[in-house]
Amino acid sequence: MGLLLDAADTAVTRQASEALARVGTVAAVRIIALAVAEADDSQADWMQTGVQDVMAGPDGAPGLAAVCGQLARDPQAAVRRGAAEISAWTGVTGC
Repeated sequence: MGLLLDAADTAVTRQASEALARVGTVAAVRIIALAVAEADDSQADWMQTGVQDVMAGPDGAPGLAAVCGQLARDPQAAVRRGAAEISAWTGVTGC
């Protein structure tokens, strides 16, 4: 979370979100979702860029829709809000 919310270095924010999205596990995407819920507009923009870079890459992120679906039912409201934001960034529906 500290890397995703680094106010002094947006490159770190982008790289951390990209790395976590590439891993694509529930735990990894949950960290992004929590950070998105706390992020300012600039941080959120760089997290979005990192996630979209993974989506546009040669391997994409085929499991992201399923992960977002799981996180949409998370007991923590911040995670649900963040997952909805990630879904909007990627065009994944049903989350």
